[in-house]
Amino acid sequence: MKMTEAWIRAVVEAIHSTPSQAAIYLSGGASQSLGLLMSVPGATSTVLEALVPYSRVSMVDLLGKIPASYCSQQTAEEMALLAYNRALKLSSPGAPVVGVGFTGSLASSRPKLGDHRFHLSTRSSNRLYASTVTLSKGMRSREQEDTVSSQFLLKALSKACKVVQQTSGSPLSESDSLDEHEKKFTEDEELQQVIDGQICFKIYPFSDSPNGERKIILPGSFNPLHDGHVKLLEVATSLCGNGYPCYEISAINADKPPLTVSQIKDRVKQFENVGKTVIISNQPFFYKKAELFPGSAFVIGADTAARLINPKYYDGSYGKMLEILGACKARGCTFLVGGRSTDGVFKVLGDLEIPEELKDMFVPIPAEMFRMDISSTEIRKSRGMM
Repeated sequence: MKMTEAWIRAVVEAIHSTPSQAAIYLSGGASQSLGLLMSVPGATSTVLEALVPYSRVSMVDLLGKIPASYCSQQTAEEMALLAYNRALKLSSPGAPVVGVGFTGSLASSRPKLGDHRFHLSTRSSNRLYASTVTLSKGMRSREQEDTVSSQFLLKALSKACKVVQQTSGSPLSESDSLDEHEKKFTEDEELQQVIDGQICFKIYPFSDSPNGERKIILPGSFNPLHDGHVKLLEVATSLCGNGYPCYEISAINADKPPLTVSQIKDRVKQFENVGKTVIISNQPFFYKKAELFPGSAFVIGADTAARLINPKYYDGSYGKMLEILGACKARGCTFLVGGRSTDGVFKVLGDLEIPEELKDMFVPIPAEMFRMDISSTEIRKSRGMM
């Protein structure tokens, strides 16, 4: 069935009307889909990134390996997962995210012995969709096959973006064949994927809409969450002027076993109860957090700041410390430092010798704005949890 221009425009406008944001990776077809997505207002709020790893070298670089087949359902699913993780990093705080992977073997300048086909996959937080379309050979030109695959991609993307009213019709003809399936993920499965490193983080947007693109992140174990944490993040947010305050828990700990799904859900419940957004990641180190959350402001205590600039934690190398923190700085990250009582002594940022090259990365939180010596460890002791 041939899709009209009105049908295509309706699909594209419906996609842009949703809050979803997407990264799209294409190889071997569906090239017109990008032009169609960009042809109406609102594209910049939906399409975060589009890549076309067309050559084999480019595909190997994207996947980080040589695929068993460059044109296969497995490759499309791997591309979609990479696109999903990339979209997570680039997305506005709390926005629904979609990753799209497409790989095709369409008509070319020379006759093909195999089928003319394409594989498409979309990945969202709780859904994986996969399809293989085999086109009727010799029925269409290369441009026509690209048109069909582009329209099919737009239709799949609209479903992944949860467009409420799906447009009817299909760009496929009766002689084409379609094999498709989807898998839904439970919350437990999503969290296990974070623990296993398949997805980089999961966000629980329990708070109001963000007041700005920049994330203001308070990392910690939050076992338990207490008033000091809440007050600290509130003060840090006021100092930043605007942004999206959120808490972050790493499921992976550098010195302890990973958190279990049950433990994560128990801690997440605390944030739901008070209406605060929390992110579950799998990166315990700040230089890795900076890669996950570029341009963010991290809220830390003076004790953590002291460890950050201590060469002891960089194989004893002062130069390595400067290099790693310099990379965080290059990603637009800063550290808001609150005072912290350590061994009975209250220390602030001014008590630390910050290297000259990094001084503008570290911003003090004045003690008169925030000082609370309570700790989660003391709370656990008082509750008999240790």
